[in-house]
Amino acid sequence: MSAPEPRPGIMDIAPYVGGESAIAGKRKAIKLSSNEGAFGPSPRAVIAYKKAAATLHRYPDGSATELRKAIAARHGLDPERVVCGAGSDELLILMCKAYAGPGDEVLYTEHGFLIYPIAAKAAGATPVKVAEKQLTADVDALVKRAGAKTRLLFIANPNNPTGTYLPADELMRLRERLPRHVILVIDAAYAEFVTHNDYSPGIELVDGGDNVVMTRTFSKIFGLGGARLGWAYCPAPIAHVLNLVRGPFNVSAPAMAAGLAALDDVAFTNKARAHNTVWRAWSRERLLELGLEVPESACNFVLVRFPAAGGRDAKAADAFLKARGIIVRRVAAYGLPDCLRVTIGLEDEMRTLVDALREFTKSWGSR
Repeated sequence: MSAPEPRPGIMDIAPYVGGESAIAGKRKAIKLSSNEGAFGPSPRAVIAYKKAAATLHRYPDGSATELRKAIAARHGLDPERVVCGAGSDELLILMCKAYAGPGDEVLYTEHGFLIYPIAAKAAGATPVKVAEKQLTADVDALVKRAGAKTRLLFIANPNNPTGTYLPADELMRLRERLPRHVILVIDAAYAEFVTHNDYSPGIELVDGGDNVVMTRTFSKIFGLGGARLGWAYCPAPIAHVLNLVRGPFNVSAPAMAAGLAALDDVAFTNKARAHNTVWRAWSRERLLELGLEVPESACNFVLVRFPAAGGRDAKAADAFLKARGIIVRRVAAYGLPDCLRVTIGLEDEMRTLVDALREFTKSWGSR
């Protein structure tokens, strides 16, 4: 007997592979592979999460009412238009499930987050990759490619793994030029790390029309990746649709409790942002001094480009770092085989990384 066949396109999905967490043969490693918060979660969030364990036999609030109100209060939003999810990934997937299907196209940028094509294929739609310009989303190229079959356009701003971003005026230009039937989904997972005055996560674009959605996450600056918690801000009709298609208890009670506490600990968040700003700049400067190419980043990581020559390339650098107990992220799957993505960790971790890469680049002279 033959096994049941999944829908067309499902078997074409390349499963998402997260950053490595361990090195065979080493008891402890410096993990700089998954853009996790350098300080971990707020101590208040940890306390709240543990406290929630006492009532694990109770179902959570299926509407995440308290958390939505807290998010709305923090950002000046309408809580009825906030939808919470098990990480922002779930909400991105639900957008495809609700608005795209066979015969439809889902656009994303050349080096955009890998969840976008996965979500499109899972919904039966066709993912379409659009070329970037200097590792940055190209507004004109995206607008030109958007057509009658296009249902969604995903844009990470700032983008992972490049660290680049579109300024607010360019994001506005993109929305204004997109066909009205296309939903612009702004994935602002790294918004809290951005310190540039010309940046906007896109709230005003959501408020200014009916075809823009902004997603955010608690996985990055709030250090709650393991809790799986995210949210979307949408036009009212889209919020209603997401609430129709999401699971009735899609966010756990401990995750909501931790999220509420993390939001309330503003001092911890500010500390995490300040640390990232200082050590991102320091790390980039030191790596540039080593002769490596490191584009400016607005996130909690830097992208490092290595020469193509054997023994000097990204693969060799990755192996060299692993041998010294340091895990970074290969990004060949993002179309960047010559690069490594390095999360900004604690001070001693960044100094250790730079020292290791200094040793790696010094070895070039002997080859």
